[in-house]
Amino acid sequence: MDIWLNPVDKSSSTPLYEQLYREMKEAIIRGDLVVGTKLPSKRQLAEFLTLSQTTIELAYGQLVAEGFIKAVARSGYYVEQVEELAFADEMRLKHDQPEVFKHTYSIDFNSGRIDTSSFPFNQWRKYAKDVLDETSRDLLLLGHPQGDVELRQEIANYIYSSRGVRCTAQQIVIGSGTEQLMPLLIRLLGKQVVFAIENPGYPMTHHIFANYDRETVAVPVDEDGMQVAELEKKQASVAYVTPSHQFPTGAILSASRRVQLLNWASAKEGRYIIEDDYDSEFRYVGKPIPSLQGMDQSERVIYISTFSKSLMPSLRIAYFVLPMHLLQAYRETFPYYSSTVPRLDQHVLAQFMRDGHFSKHLNRMRKLYRKKLEKLTQALEAFKPSVHISGEQAGMHIVLTVDSEATDRELVELAKQKDIRVYALTDYHQSTQNIPSKPQVLIGFGGFEEETIAPAVEALMNAWHIKKA
Repeated sequence: MDIWLNPVDKSSSTPLYEQLYREMKEAIIRGDLVVGTKLPSKRQLAEFLTLSQTTIELAYGQLVAEGFIKAVARSGYYVEQVEELAFADEMRLKHDQPEVFKHTYSIDFNSGRIDTSSFPFNQWRKYAKDVLDETSRDLLLLGHPQGDVELRQEIANYIYSSRGVRCTAQQIVIGSGTEQLMPLLIRLLGKQVVFAIENPGYPMTHHIFANYDRETVAVPVDEDGMQVAELEKKQASVAYVTPSHQFPTGAILSASRRVQLLNWASAKEGRYIIEDDYDSEFRYVGKPIPSLQGMDQSERVIYISTFSKSLMPSLRIAYFVLPMHLLQAYRETFPYYSSTVPRLDQHVLAQFMRDGHFSKHLNRMRKLYRKKLEKLTQALEAFKPSVHISGEQAGMHIVLTVDSEATDRELVELAKQKDIRVYALTDYHQSTQNIPSKPQVLIGFGGFEEETIAPAVEALMNAWHIKKA
């Protein structure tokens, strides 16, 4: 017997045929068994290894099925050419390397974090159980490509009552996050479109425009939001804006600028506004700011929002509202599109909204985040005038302007040395235009427990060597 094999381990829980199959497969991949080598007959190998012929037959059968050997009638088994298979196996081994995880900071002022301890698990669990009842078998099948009508109707009711958005359920398209829906809008609006983006602005959408080779022009933002007078000088036909709480500055688009922006959109055919209303639920000063879509008389606003801040980021449910005249074009552009959100999740959320739990949850969270914001501003008050707060009217982050000779990135690095994470505002700029003379950092507070906010601020100020006034 001129074939070398390690003896099988008869005490192992791994079946004998599988041990033999793996040993022979690895010998073929290593080249110990060269192409064209005739393997022993089942009887010979069974005798050599003191195994049953059935075990040998199962191992040979698996190797034949995977293309490592071939069976020749009335002749026997021969080793096949497997260079490509060996390469694939090598790639698998490379991919099996341990994942490298991002560093977890002891204090992280991430604006994307929410308060997970206040989530209404009991109600959510109840609706999840109801949806999984046997009578819901049809939810295992594909639903409407724009998302199930039950959820779209609840969304239409909610955004009308809370944001003044006027639409029907058929105008709503549901998808798994803004980053999945934005490419659909980009393709729908055409290849020749130039997009105006806020400067500074939301990096994720800027990357999406770049990934789809769409031209963008940066329009500066001030305390009243996007400078529409500057937009009018650009050759843009679509403006992407965050008017109710500009990201990252926190500015609110003023009433006069809202009218200017809507007039800009209606002045020429083919102009649109993408209104990203990502965290409008959390406003702490005055009445809620009405949506641009609700003010629009020319059907030029595409409204987009998400449940990431209002419920949970992992839910992965977002939506946009198309003007009625774009609806047919959308369906023709994406005839094979299916909603990327599982129907079970859609129906849990729809029932959660239908029975009023979503509104109650928002009311609770609005009060909670207002308290956290108060704790944050009180803690920072002690360090004035070395720091100045802005953008605190809404949302789950503020902008901190620091009276320092350091740059904002140097401040980020100083904080990092103390295992604290903050975010430099220059990282959100598309150009050097419009960068303030004093450094600014973005501070999120949603994920903190109330009692940890003041110590976190104290630690940050110590990292920057800023003393109390």
